[in-house]
Amino acid sequence: MEENTKILIKNGRAVDPVTNTDQQMDILIEGPMIVKTGQLIEDDEAQIIDAAGLTVAPGLMDSHVHFRDPGFTYKEDIFTGAQAAAAGGVTGVVCMANTKPPVDSLETLDYVQKKSEEALVNVYQAATLTKGMKGQELTDMEALSQAGAVCFTDDGKPVMDEKLLFEAMRRAYDLDVPISLHEEDPAFIHGAGVNDGEAARRLGYGGAMRTAEEVMVARDCMLALETGAPVCIQHISSGRSVALVRLAKSLGADVHAEATPHHFTLTEDAVLQYGANARMNPPLRTEEDRQAIIEGICDGTIDIIATDHAPHSAQEKAKPISQAPSGIIGLETSLALGIHSLVEPGYLTLMELLRRMTEGPELFYRMEPQGFRFGNCADFVIFGEKEMHTVTGFASRSSNSPFLGWELPGTIHYTICGGRIVYQK
Repeated sequence: MEENTKILIKNGRAVDPVTNTDQQMDILIEGPMIVKTGQLIEDDEAQIIDAAGLTVAPGLMDSHVHFRDPGFTYKEDIFTGAQAAAAGGVTGVVCMANTKPPVDSLETLDYVQKKSEEALVNVYQAATLTKGMKGQELTDMEALSQAGAVCFTDDGKPVMDEKLLFEAMRRAYDLDVPISLHEEDPAFIHGAGVNDGEAARRLGYGGAMRTAEEVMVARDCMLALETGAPVCIQHISSGRSVALVRLAKSLGADVHAEATPHHFTLTEDAVLQYGANARMNPPLRTEEDRQAIIEGICDGTIDIIATDHAPHSAQEKAKPISQAPSGIIGLETSLALGIHSLVEPGYLTLMELLRRMTEGPELFYRMEPQGFRFGNCADFVIFGEKEMHTVTGFASRSSNSPFLGWELPGTIHYTICGGRIVYQK
């Protein structure tokens, strides 16, 4: 990390969804803020970053990550997770609460917040929806929200008690705080992490039915419609789930959905090639589901792209697929995969991709998107949109990714957070 009083970014293509800017622009940063934008800016005291041929965009917001801190820091901790975020052009993250202990108390929330003050990027924390993630009793949502928890989620587990969730949504509406939901009914899972389809049959593995997700999404969309609560369907994997969210939105529900790069890039066939490094909950599904997810991203049904960055040790992932934990890391490949899978095929413009990776999650999680305006926070990613690179290693403590060895566009040159260079190629 470098400390700079002034940084002048020159000659870059500025693409900013907040101000709908897409033009060549110089940007002068002093301390943590933008102090000037325009053409042909000069400042003899500033460090110059020549961004000719590169894109300058707002730092990305990844609203679904697991930094495993406290309790599982051999996989990742707040500092290594923040380093991975910086290497991926991400300047803000929302950490999930399924740590050990889970973030269901003011004490644990305070631990994460204090440790996060020294992180390279902005680290926000979710709190659990239920105490101990047991699904039996709600946490003190008001106290946790007032203390800085940005949302409530039992991510990693579904909330099976619909009456309890209904009450949680009523409280969330009153507090104007989001709820994010992991949607998998165990009754329809005969083997976690792999779709109940052709790949599972070839592996001799039970698999998880689409129905496991869809019945939960249908229920929770209707609960959200009834309560008015702001609800996010996490890591959506089924095309029919996308249709359910689209219907709920059309009926007036404040329902949102997130898609991960792995769900819009890969299908269940990846499990046959990459083994446990392609096992995740919910699982990769069919090409039909992948295309439906892309359609949902294009039409705004899915307004958030988030990674579900889920580090695990090499030893854990080396186990047979039936025993290995679910999840892959994603912070360092998310922008590249968005360009590769959505922009290059023509599904989205770069501006539209960036909107779903910045403004979309920021608005849902009640943050103010920072456009390229005077006085706003200086959070940027500078990258070569078409510049290719091979994924050869990670800043994360873990390396459980099916994308290792892939050649991808979107090479990141700099990440700037709060006016500081936190990553440089």
